[in-house]
Amino acid sequence: MKLSIVLSTQETQFQAASLSGSLETNMANIASLGYQGVELAIRDPKLVNMDALVELTRKYGLEVPAIGTGQAWNEEGLSFTDPDPEIRQAAINRIKSHVPMAASFNAVIIIGLVRGMLKPGVTPELANAWLCEALQACSWAARPAGVRLALEPINRYECTLINTVAEGLDLIRMVGEDNFGLLLDTFHMNIEEPVIEESIQNCGKRIFHFHVADSNRWYPGAGHLDFPAILNVLAATGYSGFISGEFMPKPDAATAAKKSIENLLPVMNRLMP
Repeated sequence: MKLSIVLSTQETQFQAASLSGSLETNMANIASLGYQGVELAIRDPKLVNMDALVELTRKYGLEVPAIGTGQAWNEEGLSFTDPDPEIRQAAINRIKSHVPMAASFNAVIIIGLVRGMLKPGVTPELANAWLCEALQACSWAARPAGVRLALEPINRYECTLINTVAEGLDLIRMVGEDNFGLLLDTFHMNIEEPVIEESIQNCGKRIFHFHVADSNRWYPGAGHLDFPAILNVLAATGYSGFISGEFMPKPDAATAAKKSIENLLPVMNRLMP
């Protein structure tokens, strides 16, 4: 397993974007700290200079394990479960537009809040049907490029659809596509899962990406989560991808990024065969 950290390609309202601002400055700092990858939060691929982005990742020797898409919901209100069919289709089209970039980086496309919320007059059954339909359409579009999608179960205080790992696994069965899996996040699991380690075990090979933040959504080591136990169980599932820091930039972004890798790297090294 390797370590990465979330970097937004633009200023964002999302409080747990670990880093944002100058891409080159941030990538230089990320690489200097010893991270091997950078998870990119991208609202709209059309707004990103792909050639420049590729050049920067090569310059600093960083992989891109995943692309976050939640800003399409936060900033634009796009979602798979909006009552307006035009908005639902726009959300599907936006996720499809990430496929070429994801393919070029061999990155997972994250489905976070773009899944949407329950709106007045929409039953959970109808919302889940729309969600399943959208995820199937996006999975089919991603398959020829070899791209995978990962939905993140998000805690009940921030989202009204798919809060737990069990609900995520049920959704995987409904969607029925082998390039669709889950992104697990320790902050959300701390709220929703009775035993985090058991939920990780239950996911097995359907874990496509993994986020870390401590119980207070600060960097790992700032709260009470047992990261050695969590990462040991994750490794036992056969997961060999990236552990990506998505936490609040507290007390400041630079300190949080530094503390995270300082606290996680010894744990990761002990897991190495």
